Amino acid sequence: MEHEELLPLLLKVARDDRTAFEEIYKKTSGQVYAVALRMLAKPELAEEATQEAFVRIWYNASQYTEGKGTVLTWIISIVRYRALDIIRYRKVRKEEVEAVETIDATEQNKTEQGVGADSDKLNHCMNELENQQRQAIHLAYFNGCSHTEVVAHMDKPLGTVKSWIRRGLQALERCLKI
Repeated sequence: MEHEELLPLLLKVARDDRTAFEEIYKKTSGQVYAVALRMLAKPELAEEATQEAFVRIWYNASQYTEGKGTVLTWIISIVRYRALDIIRYRKVRKEEVEAVETIDATEQNKTEQGVGADSDKLNHCMNELENQQRQAIHLAYFNGCSHTEVVAHMDKPLGTVKSWIRRGLQALERCLKI
């Protein structure tokens, strides 16, 4: 799922093109759901976050800024924020959300394999990263932790964590383009 393929579709969605929206949904919904499921650990909550994310995509497609990242990155960030909203809401309501950090490697690989062919390449590229970069990115993007939470988990300064994430994302981008 290349940026070049999704960008024209998103531009059409911004002009209320339902067919383009259906295409974006078909091409990205598996990855969007996988991110939500990893963060929320419950299928019904992941479905809710995914649905709310796609509603936001429909209404806010015109707000996408091309220079700030790929369409897929933008879409994933929307579902990530929706999942974080659900987690916060449930914590306020004193409901427990299962911790996602305890997902073992086997379960993680099963989830990623179900996402599609892109997951194999992503796994390969993630494994190419330095351990600190991989851990920081995993905490921030797969587990939905804020930078402050990543700092607390890794017990490293904020600037260091942000650098690891930035350099790691740059390395991932280079690797995924190959």
